[in-house]
Amino acid sequence: MRVTVLGTGAMGAGVAGSLLREGHEVTVWNRSADKAVPLGDLGATVAPDPSGAVEHAEVVLLTLFDTDAVVDVLEQAAGDAPTDAVWVQASTIGVAGTEAVVQLAAKYGITLVEAMMLGTKAPAEQGTLTMLAAGPADQVDRVTPVLDAMGAKTIRAGERFGDGTALKLAANAWIASITAATGQSLALAAALGLDPQLFLDAIDGSASDSAYAHTKGASIIAGEFPAQFALDGLRKDIGLIAEAARSNGVATTVLDALARVYADASAAGHGGDDIAAVGTAF
Repeated sequence: MRVTVLGTGAMGAGVAGSLLREGHEVTVWNRSADKAVPLGDLGATVAPDPSGAVEHAEVVLLTLFDTDAVVDVLEQAAGDAPTDAVWVQASTIGVAGTEAVVQLAAKYGITLVEAMMLGTKAPAEQGTLTMLAAGPADQVDRVTPVLDAMGAKTIRAGERFGDGTALKLAANAWIASITAATGQSLALAAALGLDPQLFLDAIDGSASDSAYAHTKGASIIAGEFPAQFALDGLRKDIGLIAEAARSNGVATTVLDALARVYADASAAGHGGDDIAAVGTAF
């Protein structure tokens, strides 16, 4: 399929590479053009602007940082894509941001589905993300070859645009929680005179085990945080999750604590590091 990827940060670049590997015809654009250039070496067409990027697309994939970026790019490009193109919103922008995108889609008469990406930089590059799709079933069916190239599996969250975002917020609340909890347990073990690796050994293979705890725990113990999921990106998501929780009567006790501990790690200079750097806050 002819797929345009708008936004080639860590996730966008990764999925663009996966799409190329699976034989799709890929056009890319990024606000900072230097981040898109390496994809040209892999066979992608690098467009100079969003409107030119979408003019021949069958599928337009939005992999941008926040609501402002998604709205800005949609405003620039929506009128230049073929009328039968399907726009796939894959950026984590929360409930209010999603509503804004729905309004823009109605304004421009574009077909819109969601495909939230659950995973980090490496799964994006490997095509092993979990895709959280939502929207009319027939339209999700149309983009299934694209979702299959990006992910190892697709969960259909519902036919309502916004269901994918809801599931992504719930999943990212878990990711934020388990990463911070791993950092806390490792710090506690060390403070009590133990080799922190013993904590990971203790949960290994038990009912409380988590592959994520081992991955992030190894990074915390090593004190090395190459970014797979930037800490400040998760801080942004925690804010979106807390906003959604408050608006729907869910207590934010844990989310408030998570916001504080990730903010502490960011203030210490780890905002661009992997989320495992939250362990430094303990």
